[in-house]
Amino acid sequence: MIRALWTAATGMEAQQLNQDVTANNLANINTVGFKKARADFQDLMYQIYSKSGAETSGGNQLPIGIEIGMGVKPVAVQKMFSQGDYQKTDNPFDFAIEGDGFFQLNAGDRTVYTRSGNFRLNKEGSLCNAEGLKVIPEIAVPAETVHFTMDSGGTWTATDTTGSVLASGRLEFAKFLNPAGLTSMGRNLYEITDGSGDAVTGAPGEEGMGTISQHFLEMSNVNVVDEMVKMIVGQRAYEISSKAIQTADNMLQIVNNLKR
Repeated sequence: MIRALWTAATGMEAQQLNQDVTANNLANINTVGFKKARADFQDLMYQIYSKSGAETSGGNQLPIGIEIGMGVKPVAVQKMFSQGDYQKTDNPFDFAIEGDGFFQLNAGDRTVYTRSGNFRLNKEGSLCNAEGLKVIPEIAVPAETVHFTMDSGGTWTATDTTGSVLASGRLEFAKFLNPAGLTSMGRNLYEITDGSGDAVTGAPGEEGMGTISQHFLEMSNVNVVDEMVKMIVGQRAYEISSKAIQTADNMLQIVNNLKR
């Protein structure tokens, strides 16, 4: 019964983490480029009283053993990089990635990555995110620019009132063998880790990279209905684990009262 108390407690702790992950998903439902997370769990070690297949004193073989589980533990909170819905905008510096890939941003001593394509120009005419991190490779738009266009392959052009080309270039994406291994830095940014593998860069539409759509934003991939169902299931699982603790406590109380 003491074991049941601790086992049920691990269940409550696991469901608390599950609810924390679900709450964060719902809180970011309108965050551009946000990717939902999923908590993964494993059962803990087992106390084995008898192994399946062991011989009894009479020379027979046990078809089934006795193994008592010790509860559950969280092992990962995995980012799910499925495609989010698209939202059309009138901003020429809003971009959405259709398929695999990340925008690259210059964070000074390192490169960081994002799926959020709501960019703007700084005072120097460089394309950057809300925190001023410049896009890699740098896109510098001249002050005389009237029209800025980017095709699905990442080739951009800045033209003046006469249609003359003032500047042009091509955007590059980065992709990873295991994008779920990236570290979430917050602020819609990801950082490379040993688990994610090295970044592979390339032009949109080439070498397995996704394409790019101007005047669109990729919104969060959170599904409200799915998250609400997860929340309900997690709440019920939490309640059941608490009931198991109460039941074990009542059984211990009965044992304590035997001597009376």
